[in-house]
Amino acid sequence: MTDLVTYSLNNGVATIAMDDGKANALSHAMFDELGPAFDRAEKDGAVVILTGREGMFSGGFDLPEMMKGMDEAKKLTARGSRLGRRILSFQKPVIGASSGHAIAMGAFLMLCCDYRISADGPFKTGLNETAIGIPLHNFGIELARHRLPRRYFNRCVMNAEIFAPSDAVTAGFYDQIAPASELRSTAASVAEKLKQLKMNAFALTKINARKAFIELIDRCIEDDLNAEWSF
Repeated sequence: MTDLVTYSLNNGVATIAMDDGKANALSHAMFDELGPAFDRAEKDGAVVILTGREGMFSGGFDLPEMMKGMDEAKKLTARGSRLGRRILSFQKPVIGASSGHAIAMGAFLMLCCDYRISADGPFKTGLNETAIGIPLHNFGIELARHRLPRRYFNRCVMNAEIFAPSDAVTAGFYDQIAPASELRSTAASVAEKLKQLKMNAFALTKINARKAFIELIDRCIEDDLNAEWSF
């Protein structure tokens, strides 16, 4: 690991924390570190807590990299989708601990996690793509359809509605909120509870429960790479 992502292991729980000192933009450099961090967690057989820095989980894809052209945008988007797919199929529980704002792909990463917690505070969560002129990719649309309550799907995906933490729980982005000062300890407590599950049974159930959805996601990733985008 370098200084964009840190990895720590404590009693079978791996904490993967993003911190670029700014918006935790999901750049190629960030993905270059997130991938090996999950490799390490897999090797360690660890339950994972995915988090960010104080006040910021992630503001989404690195926009300067996205604006380099359609081919570059597709490559970066595919990396985000593949990371999301990995979390969705990871054989140990993955807890999303949003330490602040979670926007666009940052919010999608939360939706991929098995249990999601948001720090309470003046933080925003949502899918703002249509508000900034970027059409949502197929991966994102189907992930939102799968994870968000039906009555919130249009509001989130097409209307780009942004939510405060308590409203984001109702909208389906999180399972609970916690005081910001207690986010890490709350996530650790959830991890300890999930560690008590029989992990072979958990892994098989997770894969079986999501088999059809993962197959759909795989098609979406390929379709997104072959799509004609414009923004």
